[in-house]
Amino acid sequence: MIKTDILIIGAGPTGLFTVFEAGLLKLRCHLIDALPQPGGQCSEIYPKKPIYDIPAYPEILAGDLTKKLLEQIKQFEPSYTLGERAEEIIKDKEGMFTVTTNKGTKHQAPVVAIAGGLGSFEPRKPQLDNLAKYEEKGVEYIIKDPEIYRNKKVVIAGGGDSALDWSIFLANINADVHLVHRRNEFRGALDSVEKVKELKNQNKINIITPAEVIELKGNKKLNSVVVSHNEGKKEIKVDHFIPLFGLSPKLGPIANWGLDIEKNAIKVDTYDYQTNIPGIFAIGDINTYPGKLKLILCGFHEATLMCQSAYKIINPGKKYILKYTTVSGIDGFDGSRKEAPKSVVQAINE
Repeated sequence: MIKTDILIIGAGPTGLFTVFEAGLLKLRCHLIDALPQPGGQCSEIYPKKPIYDIPAYPEILAGDLTKKLLEQIKQFEPSYTLGERAEEIIKDKEGMFTVTTNKGTKHQAPVVAIAGGLGSFEPRKPQLDNLAKYEEKGVEYIIKDPEIYRNKKVVIAGGGDSALDWSIFLANINADVHLVHRRNEFRGALDSVEKVKELKNQNKINIITPAEVIELKGNKKLNSVVVSHNEGKKEIKVDHFIPLFGLSPKLGPIANWGLDIEKNAIKVDTYDYQTNIPGIFAIGDINTYPGKLKLILCGFHEATLMCQSAYKIINPGKKYILKYTTVSGIDGFDGSRKEAPKSVVQAINE
């Protein structure tokens, strides 16, 4: 039995930052994740994808964000159960939760934080007869290492942020990019649409709209795709076909835990992001409430407030006085201490 103060289900950015906020309150954390390494989608799906809305970072790669978060929480010595999925949760008479994974590993804690992102997910695949034949032989649904596309012929299908962002990124590493979308209008951010159009004017991206890929060709691996558009059919020689139509999220076993679910997300109270079951919180993309935005920085905010309520559950009757890290510094569980710099008032007084 693995025992901890806060059991975090999901080791993506929100789950990792929870460790930091809990550490400031002297609370220990253990994380469970079905993936073999921490970082969630940032590590598994798009480690080389740039993120632009993390405070203080004009641009940071998703994989580098994970590394920074792991560096930040190292002093608080979190422990992990990786490569296992949280399968069952039981609450006993004393208010303790026992979470068992699909491999039988048991965990116990008075507080559970579900930070499972979108839950389990699968890529939405186009309806093409021989699609499975070329999977991992020229057809990819996730870009893990952009370098394999350098100087290659690539067809990307889709009209959302992911299709636009990767078209821009691959065009900038000298890939021969064709962007195919069934409508003339794109659904992504306006800035990304403008960048794609600019790259088109520079002959770095070929935009084909309204159109769709209707056939894949090749012997042992993909050699070409057939595109249908308003001027007829066109065959394009390619090395890679990347359909980016989004992910189909599924809550998986979490859906059977007695939580209030709305549109495949967990309903929470915005006071502290607690669910309908006292002691279980849901933070990050997996939760829903009026005005919800699925952004990493929103998950960080939710984790911060959640930890304050978790402290009260774990330490009933004990009052916690908020201290700014700029004044109090940070104490790690290993006995290390990072002193805060002198405040302006201290400096003046001295």
